[in-house]
Amino acid sequence: MKSLIAIGATVAALTTLSATTASAQSATVTQIMERGTMLCSGHNGSYFGFVEVNDKNEWKGLDIDLCRALTTAILGDPEKAQIVPLSWAQRFPALQSGDVDVIIKATGWTMGRDTELGLQFSLPYFFGGTQIMAHGDLGITDATGLEGGTVCVEAGTTIERIVANYLQTIGVTTNNISYESAAELRSAYLANRCDAFAAWGPFLAVLRATEIDNPDAHVILNDQLSSEPIAAAMRQGDDGFVDMVNWTIASLLIAEEEGITSANVDEMVANPPNPRVARLLGVEPGMGERLGIRDTWAREMIAAVGNFGEIYDRNLGEGSPYKLERGLNNLWSHGGVLYAPILD
Repeated sequence: MKSLIAIGATVAALTTLSATTASAQSATVTQIMERGTMLCSGHNGSYFGFVEVNDKNEWKGLDIDLCRALTTAILGDPEKAQIVPLSWAQRFPALQSGDVDVIIKATGWTMGRDTELGLQFSLPYFFGGTQIMAHGDLGITDATGLEGGTVCVEAGTTIERIVANYLQTIGVTTNNISYESAAELRSAYLANRCDAFAAWGPFLAVLRATEIDNPDAHVILNDQLSSEPIAAAMRQGDDGFVDMVNWTIASLLIAEEEGITSANVDEMVANPPNPRVARLLGVEPGMGERLGIRDTWAREMIAAVGNFGEIYDRNLGEGSPYKLERGLNNLWSHGGVLYAPILD
């Protein structure tokens, strides 16, 4: 009997500890709240559709809106996001040094970054692969035609290694040149200092459609060099902050699944159509306590930036200059691969 009592006491203690741990605020979230701003990664220039500066010198893009969503979730106000311009090579040292709280900057989830750089990654929020764009007057349709040519890439990205590995695998020898910024890379390519320009496929499509005077004079080659999950990166050691970032992304996806938008979120709060929506929007308590913040964080975030579909549409889709189809980046229920974990 004593043994059973002891076991019962242990289970009760573990249950209490688990509940306490679940509701404890992460150290990073506490620091952000004390500072009153969220330090988000920007770009040293414009990475069209994801991180860019408009003609009013304002930050915009899919990644910027995700940073603002996270800022609203924690601080209640998207304007408390402070965007820190960084090159690709600077982003990981800046995260490790505390110059930014999180990297949401078209960053691929790789084993090396996961195991060697002390990073943790969120749920993927975008999928895209590396491709190559070449000058049309070369008359080529695939990378075999680049033999002896010059391929330009951006320094500090996975693309450098992906391109080198791919060309070696297919037996093509090229001169590969790295540039520190996307602007320098574009200028070099358009000045014909590069025969081809290797980059993330969605970025090439956006660039070719909107930023090049004669899009038909450039061809995106048939080669698909990689398929890459894009995720937010955080410092290891603060699982609570990883939970916060993951459930920010998940909540935006759930909102889209449930038809909750920035325009109707108040109506959904007043009359939730099902228990999942009531839980998400804080009508049913508990959504915030598990993360150590207020229960209304998700409804405030959706009111400020919209659901994931709204964010995609205004930055990359039909509401943007780029008109990039969602494809894989649609919800699982609409032919894509994006889905949220269970909100229980």
